[in-house]
Amino acid sequence: MKTGNTLLILINERKLEKLKYKVIKNNRQYLQYCRALQLLIQQPARSNVRDEIELLMVLIQQYDEVQEANYEMDPIQLIKSFMKDHKMNATDLVELLGISKGYVSDILNYKKGLSKEVIRKLSGRFKVRQEAFNRPYSLINVNKKSRPAVAAR
Repeated sequence: MKTGNTLLILINERKLEKLKYKVIKNNRQYLQYCRALQLLIQQPARSNVRDEIELLMVLIQQYDEVQEANYEMDPIQLIKSFMKDHKMNATDLVELLGISKGYVSDILNYKKGLSKEVIRKLSGRFKVRQEAFNRPYSLINVNKKSRPAVAAR
């Protein structure tokens, strides 16, 4: 054992177990965890099962809260939030979406709605359902009148 500035960490000789559950990152994983939770709830009560149930409930609730927060914002606010989280700017959106700078500017300034193709690309890039972007929101008309925007169907 060394003394001084060296910190001695004792590591169990057994290999660390791989985590059975991780933070939910997509809908497929969410559904898998929901099914696992259902199966565990049907089992007789044991302490290790109870702990697993609690962990799954926390992970599922956390994912639900994030998804709900996405639906509280209008699609443009959501895009801007994702841009901030991913340290993106409008030029990055131009590349991602394959559209002009002017069209990106119009979208971000509520002057034009989102096309189906733009919605598909945003959904794929940010790993959220297309419904998060395919919702009505008000557009600003050049005459300063608002009108609802909905993706082309």
